[in-house]
Order: sequence, then structure tokens, then C-alpha cells
Amino acid sequence: MTAAGMITAGAAAPGAAAAETPRIDLKVLVVDNGDSPVKAVTAQLRSTGIPYTTIDLNDSGRPRITAAFLSDTVNGRPRAKYQGVVLPNEAPFGTDSAEQTALETYERTYGIPQVDAYTWAHPGVGLDYTSEGGWAGTLDGREASVTAAGKAGSFGYLDGAFRFEDGAPAVQESYGYVARPRTGFTSYVDIPVPGGTGRGSLVGEYAHDGRRELVVTFAYNNNQQQFRLLARGIVEWLTQGVHLGQTRNSFAVHVDDVFAPDSRWDTERNCTPGDFDCAGGDGEGTAPIRMTADDAAYAAQWQREHGFTMDMVFNAGSGEEWKAEHGGTDALTTRLLADKAQYRWVNHTYTHPFLGCVQDTSSVPWSCAKNADGSTKYMSRAEIAAQIRDNHNWAVNKGLPVDRTELVTGEHSGLKTLPQQPDDNPSLAGALADTGVKWIASDNSREPEQRKVGNALTVPRHPMNVYYNVGTAAEMADEYNWVYTSRADGGSGVCEDNPTSTCLDEPLDPATGYAEHIVPQEARTALGHVLAGDPRPHYAHQANLAEDRLLYPVMEKVLADYRALFADNTPLENPRHSAIGTEVQRRAAWQTALTDNRVTAYRIGDTVTVTAPSGTQIPVTAPEGTKKQLVLGTSAFGTPYAGARSAWTTPAALQSALTLKLP
Repeated sequence: MTAAGMITAGAAAPGAAAAETPRIDLKVLVVDNGDSPVKAVTAQLRSTGIPYTTIDLNDSGRPRITAAFLSDTVNGRPRAKYQGVVLPNEAPFGTDSAEQTALETYERTYGIPQVDAYTWAHPGVGLDYTSEGGWAGTLDGREASVTAAGKAGSFGYLDGAFRFEDGAPAVQESYGYVARPRTGFTSYVDIPVPGGTGRGSLVGEYAHDGRRELVVTFAYNNNQQQFRLLARGIVEWLTQGVHLGQTRNSFAVHVDDVFAPDSRWDTERNCTPGDFDCAGGDGEGTAPIRMTADDAAYAAQWQREHGFTMDMVFNAGSGEEWKAEHGGTDALTTRLLADKAQYRWVNHTYTHPFLGCVQDTSSVPWSCAKNADGSTKYMSRAEIAAQIRDNHNWAVNKGLPVDRTELVTGEHSGLKTLPQQPDDNPSLAGALADTGVKWIASDNSREPEQRKVGNALTVPRHPMNVYYNVGTAAEMADEYNWVYTSRADGGSGVCEDNPTSTCLDEPLDPATGYAEHIVPQEARTALGHVLAGDPRPHYAHQANLAEDRLLYPVMEKVLADYRALFADNTPLENPRHSAIGTEVQRRAAWQTALTDNRVTAYRIGDTVTVTAPSGTQIPVTAPEGTKKQLVLGTSAFGTPYAGARSAWTTPAALQSALTLKLP
């Protein structure tokens, strides 16, 4: 292994008893009993990019926790093998057991913090019993707050108050213990004591016997919003703000089919006329859905008012066809081009054809047409390249700020489409190379992992549950009912047949269902991706910016909810297609390096050294004031986010090592 970087950071371990400044490895020890709170913290470590070792308490052959397991010496210097410890509760090995004693001695010696992922309120964790002015029960729907101490510390990225989710009122979703702190306990998140007086802690630090524990007294899983909000702070507290990995919250929305019309859902036939599988409807006489000039003006104004930029994923040829069929003028295109600098633009091919196999639609579902020799008939390399090139050239001629390396194909076609087309169109990779495409969109619901297509990489996108073929709230509710209600309630029954789906208790009211059910549901899903640090973009369609303008309420709720929850130092980022692809690529490469045990990282006093495979971008998070050591002098490290500084980084020029100095 060739060293790509050496990073210097960190302060001397607080409370260290060793005579010589110890080496503290930048790795976390996770003791897992199989419960959801430990699983949730572990998922946050992984998504951040922090290396960790797991001890499975349910594995009879697991390593035993001893002094030798936790520490040793390297070149005569004491070494702590873990910078933090995550436990399912305060004493999973049993109070005063040999393993528990070894762990506590280790933490005391090297100043290693411990997270108690979920425990009950009692004096052993620095809290009064709930019978002493506290409370225990369901927290669903209750509002908690970050305390002044929490804001001044690891939870300073939050604005203050947040509410526990209550998605199903008849179901207990989060149980907790609300208790008064004792001496040595500092509350970071608290709540008014239900039915009592004062406030009680839900998350706080218990400092005692030369050790520090972060005590969490409510149950949670990785998908619950209350955990997702606190996850960053838990990890920052655990690592004392110096760790490998980084995470930022981002939200990007692609609007597909711009300039093109979209077909309309038929509320009588429960299908989309013009689609080959819509019996009895050829689409003739059905008004397609297409933005107007007024819709385009509204989009530009909405962006300015909300400080958010959409990605316009465009089909220029479809727009030219529309213009030719409507008297040679197109007010929509004129308006969008007038505001072209206000959007990001992404190539969606010239006329939105299916770029995979030639589709045989003589039966439902469709199948791939065959050549005379029985092989699959595909769209050719030249045809695919022409679709990409013609759309890009149109954009350049119109002065659109378009990046030729970015592409979204119609229906993500050209890529494998199961079950009909199990492989990519063999012509696709060559066409991408011919046209300079490096980042091709894929559907995250089908292919969540990034992969290669020739020399290009996929960028998985989250589909938004705002359908492409609806222009009004009533149409949206009608199609949603068809998909998500049982046959007995007049739906398709798809929700009954799919084990990963659930049916609505009753059909939505067409007049109110979109606003009251679909919008909050879809906004919650999208915000969940944001809070999980998922950089993948979301996508909808131009039809959703037309007529009732259905996409805006969803985006507005995501933006408003985020800004109400987070402090100004943690802005919602909005990267473009290629930047998202690069981020996903870097994360995957980093995880591979960690999995292959090719990363070594440790602190010695104020110096942290990291070695990684040559060429690997190394993610690092460190406190404000951290400096990057150059051959001569220093420079500021990273960029600020959530009260810290972070970056993907490599050694400076003329250096085989990267060195950071903490303040």
C-alpha cells in the first residue's frame, strides 16, 4: 500500500493517565446486542465514513473485551485502539464483570467517550428515577428542545425544537424516560415533564469517575426523524469532533421532460391513454399536460422566493415538434429561454425515445423485439449518440448553461430494464463515450448502487411519488387511490399483491387527498433522504409544474421543515448532477478502502495521521480553526458546515502526507 495522506489533528486525550502522550486510533468500537438503537448509530457511522469494529453480543465466538483487546503499545508508545465506544446500554457485560471493568478502565485511562444507545432513567446514569418528578411513556407527537448546553456543544447545528414523529396514532412509535439530572449530568435534549413540572432529559452527558457517557433515554430506529436529527450530534460527541468521514445535507430536484408534453391519466379507464397497455384508449382527443409560459414565469419567481434551483431535464426536439404542430411559435420555450440562467439544465435526449431494446408492444407487458437470428434487437449506437448530441447542440446554440458530461435518458432507458431487458443496451456505452457523457442517471428504486456503463458512472435518482401523468390534484388522488387501495375499495389491488407495499385504510378524497395526505407523505420521504445524508437527487416531471403545479407544495414543505429544524450554520446544499455523481463515487471508494482495511488513522496529541491507498480522496471532519500543513506555512482546512470544518482532501503539493493542525 502506498500512503496517500497523513492527517494531523486532535488534542491530547483528556484525562489520559499514561506518562507518554498516547496514540488514539480513529476507529469506533460498537458493542451490538441486535437492538435498533445500536443499529441506528452504526448506520450513522457508516454513512458518515467513520471506520468501526463491531462486537456481536449474540455471537458466542466473539472476542472478549480485555485490556489487550482495547490497547497495546506501538514503538513503545501506549495505543488506544478506539476513539469512542458505542454500547447498547451503560453496562452490557454486567456491572463489575471482567469485561465491563476492562472497558471502563480503558475509557478512564485514555479519555474515551461512551454512548449508551438506549437506557432507562436511574442514578447509575446520572438521572433520578422517573418516580422522582419524571415520567415514562410514549413520546409520539411531543416536542423536545436542544438545551443551551446542547447548542453550545455537539448539537449546535439544530435550531432548537423538534417534534417526535407520530405517523400512526394507534401505534406506539417511540417510548422514553424523562428524568431530572443529578450531579455530573448535563442535559443536551429535554422535554417538559408530561403531567408534571419542569423539564426532564432525553439526551445528556454523565461525567463521573473520570469517564464520560452520552445517555439516551428514548427508543428509536434509523428511519425515525428524531434520531436522524440527533445522529450527527451523537457522532460528533462520540469522536470529540475529530474523525474520518463527513456528511452534509443536500436536496436536488430534477424536472424531467421539459419542453415536451406528458400524457394524462384517465380517471375513468384507470390508465393513461396513448400507452400501449391502456385498453380502448389511443390518446386521441386527450389533452396532454404541458407547461405554459405563465407556468414558466411562476417557476422562475418561485425559485427566487425560495432560494432553490431546479434542474431542468430537457427534450428540445419534443419542444420543436410541439412548436411545428402549433403554428410555429411556442411561448413556453421563449419564457424558459429568457430565464435560462436561473436554472440548471440537463440533457434528456432530443425527442425522449426508448434507448434500450426495440419494444414489441403487441402484448402486455411489452417484450424486446428479436432479430431473425433470435438475438435481441437494440437501438443502434449511432441513433443513441444522435439523440444525445442533437439535444446538446440545440442547448449550446440557445446559450443554455449545459454540461455535456451529464445525461438523463428517457425512462432511464438504455440501462437494463427488468424483467424484459436484463442487460444494458450493448450500444449504450459506446454512444456515451462518443458524446462525452460521464454521468448517466439511473432509477434508485431499481438500481440504488452506482455502477459503470463503459467509462461513465450511473447517478441513482429517487423517484418522487408525484406522478408524471397528472396535472391536477384530483387526478393525482385518483391515480394514487388506484395504486394504493384494495380491490374491495375500488383500487387495483397492487398494494395487496406487493409484500413491500401497504394499502390505504380508505380511498383519499379527490378534493383534499393530495394536500392532506400525499404532500406530507412525500415531503417526509424526501426529507428522510436529506436527513440521512443521502446525496442522490429526486426527480419529478414538467407536468408537475403545470396546471395545479403539484410539485411546489412538496418542495416547499421539505424546504420549510428543514429550515425550521436546522441552524444557519447547516444550510441545505443543492448540488448538480455531476457533483452528486462524484460524491457517490468518492463515498464508494472510501468504503472500499475501509472494508479492505487499507486505511490507518490515529491521533498523537494534536496530530492525527491517516494513510490510505494512493489516489484515494480522504474525508475528514475537524473543528473550526484547523489548519492544513503545507511545505511552507499552513492554510485553512476544508469549508465550514454544522459548526465544524470538513472536506475530501489529498496531500498538498510536493507532500506525500497531509497534515492538519487543530486550534
